[in-house]
Amino acid sequence: LETVSARDILGVALLPGAAGPVRPGRRANRACATTDRMASLPTNNLSSNRNRGVVKICIVSDSHDRAPMLAAAVSAARHDGAQAVVHCGDVIGAGTLKPLLALGLPVHVVHGNNLGDAMALHRMCADSGGLLVYHGADAELELGGRRIFATHYPHYARGIACTGDYEIVCCGHSHRASVTQEATVSGGTTWVVNPGTIAGLHAPPTWILADLDACEFEIRTLE
Repeated sequence: LETVSARDILGVALLPGAAGPVRPGRRANRACATTDRMASLPTNNLSSNRNRGVVKICIVSDSHDRAPMLAAAVSAARHDGAQAVVHCGDVIGAGTLKPLLALGLPVHVVHGNNLGDAMALHRMCADSGGLLVYHGADAELELGGRRIFATHYPHYARGIACTGDYEIVCCGHSHRASVTQEATVSGGTTWVVNPGTIAGLHAPPTWILADLDACEFEIRTLE
């Protein structure tokens, strides 16, 4: 698979903040934004244990009780070098995450508008030995040295991205995979990454393999 730019995909160069859809099977690639404001942010609220050495992650969302499809995506991501998973919500049944325990990757989960049994999800994560982490409505993460924010709603993600506090903001809900950049108040840009729905509801079943070192985001379709 070749790395392509927005110009390759759309025939035009994108301005910061402009929507930049990336077709499944291709990568968005541009250096992650950094700002002085980000460098000065405190780190004590960020989930960073076990995550300093992470380079590649699997980003998924909207699994909607489709445990086999979620497990297949995470398994493929692990095969290709992913060392952690970010799930952007709409897990619904806690049992959807159970097959992931056997894969051994740390999984960071937020909930969506289809909450399911939040207590069951909390209990499963509490009993997972630290592999499953349920953050609630959103999560602040530090993975591979990148400041990452995860939430369910795209409009919330775009708003958070504008602050410039994070290099990558992950979201779901729309069931449409996309990788875009949002202009920040400090004059930089932040990646907004939506993996689509791994459940394949009203859209192809998609997920994203992210290389945090190179800031490459590859939309993949589950076979």
